[in-house]
Amino acid sequence: MSISLRKMTIKNFSIEYDAINSKNTFSNGDTINGRVIVEVSKETKIQSLVFIAKGKARVCWSEHYGDNQHHVYWSNEKYYDVKHHILRKARQDGTEVICKGRHAFPFSFKIPDRKIPSSFKSSIGNIVHKLKAELHQSMKLKKKVKTHFTFVSKADMDTPGLMEPQNGCKDKSVNVFGSGNISMDVHTKRMGYMQGEALRVTAEVSNHSTRSAKPKFILYEKKSFFAQGHQSVSKKIILKEKSEAVASSAKETVTKVFSIPTELPPSILNCSIIKLEYKLRICLDVKFASNPEIKLPIVILPSFEVPAMKPPAAVGFGFNAFEDSDQAPCNTASQAQAAPQEVDPPPSYEVYSMYPSEYTSAL
Repeated sequence: MSISLRKMTIKNFSIEYDAINSKNTFSNGDTINGRVIVEVSKETKIQSLVFIAKGKARVCWSEHYGDNQHHVYWSNEKYYDVKHHILRKARQDGTEVICKGRHAFPFSFKIPDRKIPSSFKSSIGNIVHKLKAELHQSMKLKKKVKTHFTFVSKADMDTPGLMEPQNGCKDKSVNVFGSGNISMDVHTKRMGYMQGEALRVTAEVSNHSTRSAKPKFILYEKKSFFAQGHQSVSKKIILKEKSEAVASSAKETVTKVFSIPTELPPSILNCSIIKLEYKLRICLDVKFASNPEIKLPIVILPSFEVPAMKPPAAVGFGFNAFEDSDQAPCNTASQAQAAPQEVDPPPSYEVYSMYPSEYTSAL
């Protein structure tokens, strides 16, 4: 028994955009240029073709309690939601007609030049920035395609204390299996550091006890998620260094230099439901005693490259019914439909408030 499959009219429906640097990242105020690709096997009626750009954050996790009970906490936050009609219902019958072949409908989207959090992904929460396209046809299911782009927020230089020196002091008495006092005075040049930059930390240790004390330096990340008045926190060590022990009744100045990994994600401090923070923990390892420690906040700032004069090849993702195949050139009428002048002028981009009064927000 043979089965005849009806050939699909739309062979390729996809969306692509042009990269502006080798990292394929975008920031506040950048313009994304791209195309919505529609390839059809014959003359096809389309009701509308819509371009959409969205930026949003979402968190969701569950907590288990006694007697097999658990509760799910979730929250959402929107930053922008832009919709632009590339093809509208123009004819009396509510359709546009495109001819056989490949059509590229251009779009240009300017990312709002406001405080918007960088792209972020984890098992509990995500911050996503994406481009979408929707194709509507009469009596047929709506077709959708989307692609994510990596958004890196510009550094907020108004962060209090960002470029100022940091200092922390700690005194600790040694009472168990020893006696005396240990003090530690820690200094860093500033709080903010670029990706790939050197972080220099100095610890002055005065050991007036009968025990030795070994300085340890730890840079770690702290991820915090907020929803419905609850919080979920995870920590991870990024870098760890230790020094020789400071002997009893000795005073030493210990200096360590951390090289901030270039691939380390920048801090996220401008999202009310997701925070990515970094801390520098300096502690003294004292045997048979509680270890004195100091924690200093570290803000990782993004490093940007100058956009290339000519953008690299387009990147994107789409729905493909078949492998792309060469098509005969479209006729003049069809070319006019895909020409830039046929696209509506860009709309005014309204951006949602980034700082809702509560942690919860509707979709």
